[in-house]
Amino acid sequence: MNTLPKSSVTSTGHEQHGRYPQAGSVDDFRRNLMQVRQRIADVSLRVGRDPQEVRLLPVSKTFSEPQLRLAYEAGCRQLGENKVQEAYRKWGNLSDLPELRWSVIGHLQTNKAKLVARFASEFQALDSLKLAEALDRRLQAEGRELDVFVQVNTSGESSKYGLAPDEVATFLQQMPHFSALRVRGLMTLALFSSDVPRVRTCFASLRELRDRLRQEIPAGVTLDDLSMGMSGDFEIAIEEGATVVRVGQAIFGARAIPDSHYWPSA
Repeated sequence: MNTLPKSSVTSTGHEQHGRYPQAGSVDDFRRNLMQVRQRIADVSLRVGRDPQEVRLLPVSKTFSEPQLRLAYEAGCRQLGENKVQEAYRKWGNLSDLPELRWSVIGHLQTNKAKLVARFASEFQALDSLKLAEALDRRLQAEGRELDVFVQVNTSGESSKYGLAPDEVATFLQQMPHFSALRVRGLMTLALFSSDVPRVRTCFASLRELRDRLRQEIPAGVTLDDLSMGMSGDFEIAIEEGATVVRVGQAIFGARAIPDSHYWPSA
């Protein structure tokens, strides 16, 4: 994996947080998607990666169904949501868009597992065996399977969900017991900071952990994907090996609801 040197001019975009203009038309969404994809391509090529290795997951939390319809018309076919009840409502209201798939990317309580099992194609915040058991049981009842990412707390912040890095190997050894869960990779949230080296460390730590774990993962578990990076830091994440970037505001615009409602903060 080639990465830029520590002296890289890459910076975070967190100073833009909350300032992105609202996308109000299909043309707005097309323009924003094109700009984000161009940034993905630019940074990928700069570090010797194929841009096709990086999947863009537009994050639509807080935005209304009419706005999501515009995004769909602009080409979005998978959307990420943090709150499962909000996602479930949108799934029902947009059921006439048959190609639209849903990724739940936020912390999930076990009593909400039944909702995820009904509609989601992907869950990116698996962080306990109790939750794995609840999801597997509900999925079995629905006759479905689900792609999952194991969430890892690489920042060390007590306010963030996710397994500690030294817990992940043991956790993965248990995953073959849950036949409806298909482990595809790892996910993390970096520090929300303009301190590039500290943000970079969160992403590099996940990649290094993945590379070590690949030597010992059980059959049926794959760690091909690393979901890391959001609007303000996805370029750094790509430099460090991200294969999925979760981008919301740079596509949809600034949110009226603060991020603290969706992501834990110190």
